[in-house]
Amino acid sequence: MDTDNHADETVATNQSSTTATQGAHVFSPELLKMYYTRLFPYDFMHTWLSYDPLGKEPQLFSRREFSFTIEPVPGEEIYIRYQSFSSEQELKDAIVKKNPRKIDIGAIFSHPPKDKNAIQNFTTTQRELVFDIDLTDYDEVRRCGCTGAKICPVCWEFMNMAVKVMDEGLRQDFGFEKIAWFYSGRRGVHAWVCDESARMLSNEARSAVANYFEVSLNKKNKESLPNPLHPMLARARDVLEPMFVESVLPASGHGLLATQENWEELLDTMPNAAKETVGERMKKEWPKSASAPEEKWEELKKHLKVVFGSTGKVKKSKTVDDKEKEAIQNWTTETIFKFTYPRLDINVSKMQNHLLKSPFCVHPKTGRVCVPIEVEKVEEFDPFQVPTLDQLMTELDSFEDDGSGRKLKDWQKTSLKGYFEPFRKQFLDPLQSDLRRVARAKAEEVAAVTADF
Repeated sequence: MDTDNHADETVATNQSSTTATQGAHVFSPELLKMYYTRLFPYDFMHTWLSYDPLGKEPQLFSRREFSFTIEPVPGEEIYIRYQSFSSEQELKDAIVKKNPRKIDIGAIFSHPPKDKNAIQNFTTTQRELVFDIDLTDYDEVRRCGCTGAKICPVCWEFMNMAVKVMDEGLRQDFGFEKIAWFYSGRRGVHAWVCDESARMLSNEARSAVANYFEVSLNKKNKESLPNPLHPMLARARDVLEPMFVESVLPASGHGLLATQENWEELLDTMPNAAKETVGERMKKEWPKSASAPEEKWEELKKHLKVVFGSTGKVKKSKTVDDKEKEAIQNWTTETIFKFTYPRLDINVSKMQNHLLKSPFCVHPKTGRVCVPIEVEKVEEFDPFQVPTLDQLMTELDSFEDDGSGRKLKDWQKTSLKGYFEPFRKQFLDPLQSDLRRVARAKAEEVAAVTADF
């Protein structure tokens, strides 16, 4: 839902109730209330979104927009925008009281959003640079049988690929360091880029960053990759090709080179000159061969390089012009990108005031928590192992004290510990440490200037 299109603070919609077919057994208002009361990490959210480790700018948090989707009666949802809170406790009190099915987070405004109707110049001042990647946008290349909201371990690999490419690009090409990745709770991932330079980007600059990562291979509009490849695209290809070979080509993946029907379909996508030479040769040789899909891929690349490479000569009477030769040389990379390159919901990234689902909330269709993802271990992340509400309540009920006398938070008594603690150690603590360092440096600079007078 594009929540920015709502002009009013409350909008009633008729949607399915909490007893939706998928995940109905793991999501209920009662379980959600228990989660908000005992497990939701309000301290993480307040510490993070305040960007104020020294406690000198509490107004920053109070100017942050939250939105709630509540369901006062089954089947009727009410969407409430422009909520804001002056403290961690006030945020917790409101969430526990209203028990929202969904929480979205927006920008930091010039004034507390709850006061917007009394303010003439109510504008956004900053917001994290965010990215939204959803498996629904991969439907045309998902050959695992999944479409729409349905996912499986095979197509989830596309999300692992997207995280790797985007995280590396954001860090290497833009110098961002404070990047947090989250599972959406159902079929996608979200990135929050929290460096101050990212938070202060204008809408135009956000669009530029988002467009930088966008790759379009629309043959109808005759769009193709540049030759030679931009360094960012070359790096992405190097990251993606091994994963493409492992996850897209074999029968255990999407089967692109696993059957004669599939490989003939792929060979027919080559530019004409390559299809008439290399493609026809592969169509004759591969049915007689017991080579594995990855071996077929290497053989195909080798033949294209020999015949159409920079030093190769086309073994046909007619010549191939430079434009078609470039298209042939780009074909393998375009094939890799068609299946594996990140497909961004680019509109989410372009505007400061665009809302995005809150980390740590619960997806009402699956009952799963929107947990952090460790980029260094993204291949190990399994969306089907993410804890559900009923699982968490069972874990709380069965927890046994180890007798050490340590006082534990309730989430530390559950499987959320495996997600929350790495987030705190690898993202939140370094973020706070860096903010403290910057604050001290600014204070020392001010002190030095004052001393000069």
